[in-house]
This record gives sequence, structure tokens and C-alpha cells, in this order.
Amino acid sequence: MDATTLDAYRANKDDYLRSNARSPLPYEFRSAFSGLPYYEWNPDLIFKTTLTDADGAETAVATSDGDRRTYRRSATVSLEIAGETLTLALYDTGHPGLFLPFRDATSGRETYGGGRYLDIQPDDEGGVVIDFNLAYSPYCAYDDGYSCALPPAENWLSVPITAGEKVWRRPA
Repeated sequence: MDATTLDAYRANKDDYLRSNARSPLPYEFRSAFSGLPYYEWNPDLIFKTTLTDADGAETAVATSDGDRRTYRRSATVSLEIAGETLTLALYDTGHPGLFLPFRDATSGRETYGGGRYLDIQPDDEGGVVIDFNLAYSPYCAYDDGYSCALPPAENWLSVPITAGEKVWRRPA
């Protein structure tokens, strides 16, 4: 995705959060909502890679409300970020595509403390694009009434991922 397409995508998301009846943004904040804070488009955090099959093991994933969900560890990808080779697990949640929850060195400071997500769509040959510019916060970042998956420890990154959404803070 290029910067212009990303800007349009973000404008649509901000409009959804501000005006859609199904928005996770608490109603009382919608009229003053001017958009989420985002990192600038970062082409260095877009990776075209291939999936490596994982063991398919069921993984119990903790949630923000103390519950657990079971996902299947479907694949891994290896990426080099900030001079480090990192392996990330992608999960089958029973919905189309693969789910990549992660925490990084910005979590709890510049980004939502519970981590961020990517939705990954493999192509027919097992290739994927991991575009961290599309990293988004789960609904529980806006409203504590939601239950959100917390990234498993295998997807905790020691490097900063300076792309995608930053943390939204409720107005005072």
C-alpha cells in the first residue's frame, strides 16, 4: 500500500469511528472525534514474504477481560526489523485470513498497551504482505466493554514498530 492509499484508508476508518452506529468509540466522544493518531507511512515496515507452515497446535490466548480464546497456530513468518531477525506466529481464528496480534517496544507508550493487530490475506502460493502501516488497535483500546485477544508472548517484539495506529486517549 502506498502513502496516498493509506491516507484514504485511514480517513475511512476515522469516519467509521466517528459516525457509524457500530463504532467501538463511546458515543459521548464521537462528535468531537477528529481522527486517530497515526505514524507516518513507513515503507521500511512493509514485507513481502512467504508463510512457513506451523504445527497447527491450539493456542490459548488471554483476553483483556481475563477470559481465554483458542486459536490454531497456522503459520509463521520471519522478518528482519532493526537488524534483528524476528519470527512471528499467525493464527487461524475461524474467520477468513490469518490473525497476527503483536506487542512491540512502543506498546504502552506510543501505542495501545494491549498490543496491535494485523489481518493477513495469503495469496494462492503461500505468499503474504506484512504491512505494519495497517497495524490497528483492538476495540478494547476505545472501550473497556470489549474483550480483546492479547498477543501471545511469542509475538512480543523487542524492537519498535513505528507504523500504524498510535494510542487513542480519551479527551479530558
